[in-house]
Amino acid sequence: MNIHIKTAWDHVRRAPFQAMAAIFVLTITFFVITIITILGYSSSQVLKYFETRPQVITFLKDDITPEKISALQNKLEADNRVSEVSYISKEQALEIYKKATAGNPLLSELVSPSIFPASLEFSLVDLSYANDLIEEIKGEEIVDQVGFTASLGGEETLSDVVNRLRTFSNYIKIGGGAFALLLTSTSFLVLIVIIGMRMTSRRGEIEVLDLIGATPGFIRSPIIYEAIIYAITGVFIGWLIALLLVLYATPSLISYFGEIPVVPKDTLKLFGLFGLILGAEFLIGLFLAVSGSILAVLRVKRK
Repeated sequence: MNIHIKTAWDHVRRAPFQAMAAIFVLTITFFVITIITILGYSSSQVLKYFETRPQVITFLKDDITPEKISALQNKLEADNRVSEVSYISKEQALEIYKKATAGNPLLSELVSPSIFPASLEFSLVDLSYANDLIEEIKGEEIVDQVGFTASLGGEETLSDVVNRLRTFSNYIKIGGGAFALLLTSTSFLVLIVIIGMRMTSRRGEIEVLDLIGATPGFIRSPIIYEAIIYAITGVFIGWLIALLLVLYATPSLISYFGEIPVVPKDTLKLFGLFGLILGAEFLIGLFLAVSGSILAVLRVKRK
C-alpha cells in the first residue's frame, strides 16, 4: 500500500496544474455543500424555535373554580399536540404587566389584579395543529378568548407565518441540495477527465507493467490513490474555509438572532456539528474518487 501511495503522490507532483484544477473544483464543491448544510440546519432550528415557544394564550373567564381550571390544564397536558402548559394567575399577570411597564411606574399604579384575566399558556409540538386545536379550546365553557404571543402576530397571521417559515426552509434544502448535486456531478466529471488524461500520458508505463505480469489491481491502485488524494484535499480545504467563515460570523449571528439557536452556541457542539459534516463529506469524496477513477480506467481501456 505504501508503494502505491508513494507512486500516486509522485504522479501528483509531476502534473501540478492538473492536480490543482481537480482540487480547486472539489474545494468549491465541498465548500458550497458545507455552507448549504449549515443553512439547512439553521433554517430547521429557526422553524423548531417558533414551533416550541409558548405561542397560544387561553384567557379564562372570571369567577372560574380552580377545579375547572385544573381540569382544562390536565386535558391540555394529556393532548399529544401540546407541550409546556403553564397557568398564569391574575396576580402573576399583574407582575408581568409591571415588568413590561417598568419604565413608566404610573401605569402599574393604576391597575389591580382584578382587571387581568387568568390564562393558560402552552406550546405546540407542531404549528400545523394550531388552528384545529384553537377551535376546540374556544368551545370550552371556561375560555373567554384565545390569543397569541407577539412573535407570531394574531390568529389570522399564524398560518402565514408557519407557511413562510416552512417554505423558506424547503427552498434552502431542495434548492441547495439540487445545486450541491450539480456541483458534485461536475466534480465527478472533472475527476474522470483528469484521471483519464493522466492514464493516457502514462500509457507506455501501464503497458510495460502489463507485459511484465503486474495484476490489474496493482496497476489500478496508484490511479485510485491519486484520485483519493485529490478528493481528500479538496474536501478538507472546502470544509476548513466554511468552518472559518462560520466561526467568524457566529458572534454576529448570535447577537442578531438572540435566543434563536441558528448555530450552536456551545463551542463543542459547533465543532461536533462540523465534525459530522466533515465525516459525511469524506465519505462522499471517497465515493467520487473511487468510482470516478474506476470509470476513467474502464474508459481508457475501451479506447
